[in-house]
Amino acid sequence: MISITNLSYFIGGRALYENASMFIKPKDKIGLIGLNGRGKSTLLKLINGELTPDTGSISKSNDCTLGFLNQDLLSYQTDDSILTVAMQAFREVVDIERDIEALIYKLEKEYREDWVEKLSKLQEKYDHLGGYGLQSKAEEVLEGIGFATSDLHRPLKEFSGGWRMRVMLAKLLLEKPSLLMLDEPTNHLDLPSIEWVENYLRSYEGAVMIVSHDRTFLDNVVTKIVDVTQQQLISYEGNYSFYLEEKSLREEIQQNAFENQQQKIRQTERFIERFRAKATKARQVQSRVKALDRMERIDEVVQDTAAVNFKFTFNQQPGRYIVTLEDISKAYSELQILKHTSATIERGDKIALIGANGKGKSTLLRIISGNEPIEGKRTLGYNVIQGFFAQHQLESLHVENEILDELKQAGSGKTEQQLRNVLGCFLFSDEDVFKKIKVLSGGEKSRVALAKTLISEANFLLLDEPTNHLDFISENILIQALQQYQGSFVVVSHNRHFISQVANKIWYIEDYQIKEYPGTYEEFDYWKKKRDAELKTQPEKITTSVTKTITPSAPKEKSKPQNGQALKPLQRELEQTEKQIELLTQEKTTLEERMTLPEVFGHYEKLQEAQHAFDNVCLKLDEVNQRWEELAEKIDELEKGAT
Repeated sequence: MISITNLSYFIGGRALYENASMFIKPKDKIGLIGLNGRGKSTLLKLINGELTPDTGSISKSNDCTLGFLNQDLLSYQTDDSILTVAMQAFREVVDIERDIEALIYKLEKEYREDWVEKLSKLQEKYDHLGGYGLQSKAEEVLEGIGFATSDLHRPLKEFSGGWRMRVMLAKLLLEKPSLLMLDEPTNHLDLPSIEWVENYLRSYEGAVMIVSHDRTFLDNVVTKIVDVTQQQLISYEGNYSFYLEEKSLREEIQQNAFENQQQKIRQTERFIERFRAKATKARQVQSRVKALDRMERIDEVVQDTAAVNFKFTFNQQPGRYIVTLEDISKAYSELQILKHTSATIERGDKIALIGANGKGKSTLLRIISGNEPIEGKRTLGYNVIQGFFAQHQLESLHVENEILDELKQAGSGKTEQQLRNVLGCFLFSDEDVFKKIKVLSGGEKSRVALAKTLISEANFLLLDEPTNHLDFISENILIQALQQYQGSFVVVSHNRHFISQVANKIWYIEDYQIKEYPGTYEEFDYWKKKRDAELKTQPEKITTSVTKTITPSAPKEKSKPQNGQALKPLQRELEQTEKQIELLTQEKTTLEERMTLPEVFGHYEKLQEAQHAFDNVCLKLDEVNQRWEELAEKIDELEKGAT
């Protein structure tokens, strides 16, 4: 489908690629990986035609279409609704629909045979292209990546850059190009949306090439890894975990071959040096010299890994309780975030705060830090010194400072050599420490800000999406640093591998309450999937959660009779609601089929009437589904109180 042959591309005098080659087949699922600055995004732009190779070629089959999601799309704005923007993926169908509406309008005023014939052909083509179900497909994709049904008709310009990027992703997924190229698609997605995109891409009919530093995402989606290293494109069949094993094996073989060759070279050079002056050995010496010249040298393995060997310590040990939240409520106008909830962070807690965007994770982090006004009480524990890292803090770095000076001004009291050791852990070595902040990439600035946070003598850290813009090596450094860190922390992250490596508790917000799972992310994920499966197959049996809601509870003796009385009418209403959902779903299907009938679709008024009825049923179905969820949650709460 796409052949890259002897590709070379230079920026200034530096080669990003030199005689690199690879082939993309029609159904390949490729993960493009490598250190920041190696040229991953550049390769996507070369394939897309935005850049031109210095030498070599990129050839595509005639029927190959490309779709490219990159960070530049963040700036796109329009007054059109997000549903309209997503529907632009079906431009041909939308144009046909507009022509059909125009013809029907004309025929209502004047009857002409040629118009009827043209209308019939347009309707046939519209049906062939699946026009009747395209809007529901667009709605499904938009809702899958996190948009609420009520958001679909809001203008794109009302949304932040991250949400606009989601709309662009939805549009690309609906276009279904032959090769879908995604540059860091998970950066602006929450966990539920990431999992939805994973499922979609796994079954995607075309080829996919993804630049990502989310190893769990790569493991779940790709079947081939292409490593951008040493100006080459090195392919590995398998997902990211297989790549790690295979690369380690290849490097071991290469290093052994390198060492054997070096030993042979040394022996040959000693022979040449020893017998160079002897006439009787002249022929043998010349033969060995030529053999050395002809020898194809094996490169020594360059390790793309780094280990943290610096101990991040602090002078003051905190008391048992780090932060206590009591009866906390928080709302923004009509948007309720938390409601009469309590929580306690104890010494040694390493908490991952996870969940969908808009649930209040960053708000809760600010509440814990004391930087958010609330109803309720927040108490900071004895001897607690907190440090806060968030992406906006990259902007607070002094751009004219050199990296070493920036750390000196952090007030840690460490010597210059100690600071150099810290910077070495974060991949700033030798002369790198004298680089000015203003010339650093986003990932490098993140590493500087993280280093400042970790040397701050804080015994309690708050970290908001710390792995954004970090490559695999930088992420691994942060994991090691947090594993060695003796204090407590709360981290907001959608990076599942990162969470699984550093957290010993999981927090999430549900029903305006802070809920806690007392275990690792793998254990939480297993429990959650099991719970969701039970709720899906047996919605009438709302299972008791193994997580705990960290709120004061009423005495059980008093709640039992009240709960028992309240449960029965709620369970009856739940059963009635389920019957309503079934009937409305059947009605929706019937109306969809009715709109495809020629006698309806060919008549403007009948079509409008059917469409209006269909929209009303969809709206009613959404309301009933929402009521079912509310009832299920109430029953769950009452059953917990009764146990």
